[in-house]
Amino acid sequence: MKPYSAEKIKNIALLGHGSSGKTSLAEAMLFTAGATDRLGKIADGNTVMDFDPEEKKRKVSVAAAAASLEWKDTKLNLLDAPGLFDFAGGSSESLRAAETALIVLSGKSGLTVGAQKAYKAASLAKRAKIFFVSKLDSENADYYKVLAALKEKFGASVCPVVVPEMAGDAVMSYVNLVTGKSWVYKDGKSVEAPAADLGDRREELYNALHEAVALTDEALMEKYFSGEALTADEIRKGIAEGVRSGDITPVLCGAGLNCEGIDLLLNFLAAEAPSSKSASEPAMDDSGGEITLDVDEDAPAAAVVFKTVADPFVGKLSFFKVVSGKLSTSSHVVNARTGEAERIGKVMYIHGSKQEETTQIAAGDIGAVAKLGGVITGDTLCDAARKVTLKGVEFPAATLSMAVHPKAKGDEEKIAAGLFRLIEEDPTLVFETNVETREQIISGLGEQHLDVVASKLKSKFGAEVELTIPRVAYRETIRKKVKVQGRHKKQSGGHGQFGDVWIEFEPTDSDSLVFEEKVFGGAVPRNFFPAVEKGLLDCVGKGVLAGYPVVGLKATLVDGSYHPVDSSEMSFKMAAALAYKAGLPQASPSLLEPIGLLKAVVPDEHMGDVIGDVNKRRGRVLGMNPAEDGQEIDAEVPMAEMGDFSVTLRSITQGRGSFTLAFERYEDAPPQVSQKVIEEAKAAGHGKEE
Repeated sequence: MKPYSAEKIKNIALLGHGSSGKTSLAEAMLFTAGATDRLGKIADGNTVMDFDPEEKKRKVSVAAAAASLEWKDTKLNLLDAPGLFDFAGGSSESLRAAETALIVLSGKSGLTVGAQKAYKAASLAKRAKIFFVSKLDSENADYYKVLAALKEKFGASVCPVVVPEMAGDAVMSYVNLVTGKSWVYKDGKSVEAPAADLGDRREELYNALHEAVALTDEALMEKYFSGEALTADEIRKGIAEGVRSGDITPVLCGAGLNCEGIDLLLNFLAAEAPSSKSASEPAMDDSGGEITLDVDEDAPAAAVVFKTVADPFVGKLSFFKVVSGKLSTSSHVVNARTGEAERIGKVMYIHGSKQEETTQIAAGDIGAVAKLGGVITGDTLCDAARKVTLKGVEFPAATLSMAVHPKAKGDEEKIAAGLFRLIEEDPTLVFETNVETREQIISGLGEQHLDVVASKLKSKFGAEVELTIPRVAYRETIRKKVKVQGRHKKQSGGHGQFGDVWIEFEPTDSDSLVFEEKVFGGAVPRNFFPAVEKGLLDCVGKGVLAGYPVVGLKATLVDGSYHPVDSSEMSFKMAAALAYKAGLPQASPSLLEPIGLLKAVVPDEHMGDVIGDVNKRRGRVLGMNPAEDGQEIDAEVPMAEMGDFSVTLRSITQGRGSFTLAFERYEDAPPQVSQKVIEEAKAAGHGKEE
C-alpha cells in the first residue's frame, strides 16, 4: 500500500452491539474497495477480521482487529471491535486509535444497549460519531423504526443522510438526501436510479437533515427557522463541520452481506469523516507539564501502543498509532514508561491476520512492530530528544473472578506462563494468587471472557484448566473468656522437654494477636515469654472451626511452671500450642464472613429487580442516590454471595448496569452459613485436627 499523508488518512472504529453486523460490514467495505478479492462470511469462518481460531469456532469477534483500504485517494484504517460486553477491551483499544466511531446497528434489532454504550464511550473520548443501520436485506428489518429510536434517544443531532426506499420488507433503492440521487444494487454493484419516491416520509426526513445541519451554525439556524431552504453546499459543509465537532451524528444504511449502500458509506467517510491530521493530542512532557502534539510527520517521533498480540509461535506484535514524526525500521526510540531505549525492527501495516512490511509509518497512520519485549499496551514510544507521554488506553475493570485449577499435575508453570502472555494482549484480565486460600485467581469481564482464556490456554499453551468459584477468605474469632492450661512433657532419654503454661484467652478488637503476660513469682522465666508468643502466633493462622485465620484474640500468660534442665523455647512453644487447641473450642468460637460495600448503578426501570437480587444475596440496602444513568444502589453484601453478581446484573439490566464491590469488614456469619462452611472444610481436610 502506498504511503499517505495524515490529511488523507482516516482511522475508523467499528463499534456496536454483538451480532449487529460490524464484521460483515468491514468485510463488505474491504471487498467493495478492492482490498480483498472475495467477500468473506462469518458463517464460513473466512472473514479478514475474525481470523482467530476462537472467533471461527464461536462465530463472534473476541478481539479487536485492523485492516486498511483505499478509496478515492484516501486511506481508511478499519478497527473492528467486538460487540459482546465480555470483550469490551477491544472497543477501548479501537477507540484509542480512531478519530471516528462508526456505530453499527442492525435493522432488525434496532437501538441496542451496545450501540448506546458505544455512543457514550465515543462521546467521552471526543470522537466523531456516525451511525450505520445494516442488515436491511433481512426480513423484518425496519430502517425508519431504527431512525425514530435514534432521534428519540439522541435528539435533533441525529442526521439522516442515506435512507432506503422501501416496498414491504424489501429495499427498492438507497437515497442520498444531500444530493437527492438514488441508487439500486445488483450483484453488489450500484447503478444510479430515477429519483426515489419517499412518500409521506420525504418532508420528515428532509426536516431532520436540515434541522441537524442548522444546529452547527447560527446563520444556518436563522435561515432554517425563517423557512428558507438550505443549499446542497451548505448542507455538505454543515455535515462535515458537525461530524468533526460532534454536533451531528449522521445516519447511513445498507446491507453488508449484499454490499448494498457500502460505496455510499465509503464516499461519505472519505469526504466527511475527520482525518488523522485533525487529531492533535495532549501529552505530558519530561517535566510533567502538559503540551499538545500536532500530527506532523516532520516532528520528533511519538506513538502510542494501543494493542498487543502475544502469540507463542509468531511472537509479540505491538500495534501503534503514530501521533507525530514517523517510526521506521531504523528508528531508535524510548519507552516513556520505563525510560528504556527500544530499537524498531521491521514495521508493518496490518491486514487482519496478515502483515505487510513497509519502510516507515508516518504521523496519523497505524501499524505494528514485532518483538518489543518491554513494551506493553498503553506505552508511549518517543524520540529521546523529546520525551513525552501520550494518554494510554482506558480499560474496563474486571468484574468476574474464578479459581484456576490445572487438570494435569505439573502444569502450574505452563498455566502461569500462558496467562502472562494472554494478559499482555488483554489488559482487562487480572491474575493473582490468593495467599490465604492458596488459589490462583483469574478475573475478567464475564463468563465467555474467562471461557475463552481457558480455551486459549489449551490450544496455544497446551495446558488444560478447570475454572471454579473461588474460596472465600473467612475468619474465626471467639466470643467469651476462658483460662486453660497447656502442658508439654516428653522424656526420651537424656534431657527431656518440659513446658507448662496457663493462658487466658478473650475477645478483643484487634485483627492480629494481642499477647500479654501477667506472671508472678517467676513461675515462667521471662526468657520463655517470646517462645510462648511465637507458639501462639504459629497457631492463629488456623482456627479450630474450619481452619481459617483467627482474629480478635487476646492471650494473656498468667501462670505456669518450668524445669531447670528440661525446659526450652521449643517446649514452651509446644505448651502454648496445646493451650490454644484446648482453649479456643471452649471460648465460643465463631465464623466471620467478609462483607463488601456494593455500589451498583442501574437504570430506574430495573432498580426493583436489582434490589430484590441483592436481598436474595443476604444484602442490606443502605440507600439510593441519583446517578447519570439511573440510580446508584449502596448496599452491604456478603462477599460469598457475589460470585455471579456481574452475570446477573448484566442479565437484569440488559448490560446497562455497572458496579463496584470493595471489602468493608468481617462480621458473624449466620448459623446456616457457618455450618455449611465448617462441613465443607472438614470434608476438604481443614478444620480442628489434621
